[in-house]
Formats: sequence, C-alpha cells, structure tokens
Amino acid sequence: MGHWLVIDLEATTEEGGWPLEEMEIIEIGASLVAADGHELDHFQRFVRPQRRPCLTTFCRELTHISQANVDGAAPLSEVWTAFERWLGPYVPHLAGWASWGEYDRRQLELEWQRQQLDSALNQIPHLNLKQRFAEARQLKRAVGLNTALQISGLQFIGQQHRALEDARNTARLLPLVLPA
Repeated sequence: MGHWLVIDLEATTEEGGWPLEEMEIIEIGASLVAADGHELDHFQRFVRPQRRPCLTTFCRELTHISQANVDGAAPLSEVWTAFERWLGPYVPHLAGWASWGEYDRRQLELEWQRQQLDSALNQIPHLNLKQRFAEARQLKRAVGLNTALQISGLQFIGQQHRALEDARNTARLLPLVLPA
C-alpha cells in the first residue's frame, strides 16, 4: 500500500463566499501519510494573493491568517515550485492524493491552468474523502470535517481553517475509508 498526500488550501473569501474564480490560495498545507494515517512529512506555506492582496476581515477571522502572513509570502508560482520540489521524491510512492471535498482539487486545477503551472498531482488519482467518508458511513449526505471526526470518535486537533491542521485532521480519517 502506497503513501497518500492530503492537501488543504485556505483562500481569499468574504462572508457568503466568493465564486471559485474569484478566490485565491493564501495557504497550502499538505500532510504525507502512510496508509495507516501516520504522518511521514508535511509542507506548509503562506501564499501572497495577486488580484486582491488585502484579506477581508471575514477571511482573517475565519483562518487566523494575518495580513502580514500573506504580505511576507511569495506568490503561488514560487510556492508551487517549492511544493513540487518537496513532493518530487515522494511521487513514485504515492497511491493518490486526497482532500476534504472537491474545492481544493478544483481550486488547484484552476490555478495550474491560469498560471501555466505543471503538477505531478495531475498524474495521480484524487480521492474526495468527504464523499468517500459519507459512502463508507452510509450517511444521507456528506458532512463537514469536524462532524466526520466526531462521528469517528475523534476530536479536531489544532486550529480549524488552517491548511496544515485541516490536512492533518483529514488524514486521520483516511484509514477509516481506505480498504484494509
């Protein structure tokens, strides 16, 4: 059984949400885990948004990411290069990559296209863990990450709506939905 990469993104937003096309990644968190959910390595970087460089009050309060965090960060093109360099040695061992829901995959695909970025993730299957969890637990509808953890008898560890903590908590649910 190979390793899994669990990715979570934080992005610019406003109360009530923005369309995907208007959102920009402000933090990338990735947890590389063995099939049993044990973390082997991780990646976390802030990203400086280009189109709307000032975070909304709602966004800062939701994510606990400060304006200074993003002002001091590199743009996505540079951060993504660093991410791919970090990911490179692990790619041959990856069974797939996962996120909680479709948002992270769709946001990444949009940015790769918009900025002409290459990604090894394009060659690796994506698992929508939110959907898979709902199916595994025979839930009528998909639930949020926090609810899924509670259903599984787990507590959220760390700060919610921070990319690496969200990715790590998502990874804890992986062994519960993957075939043994």
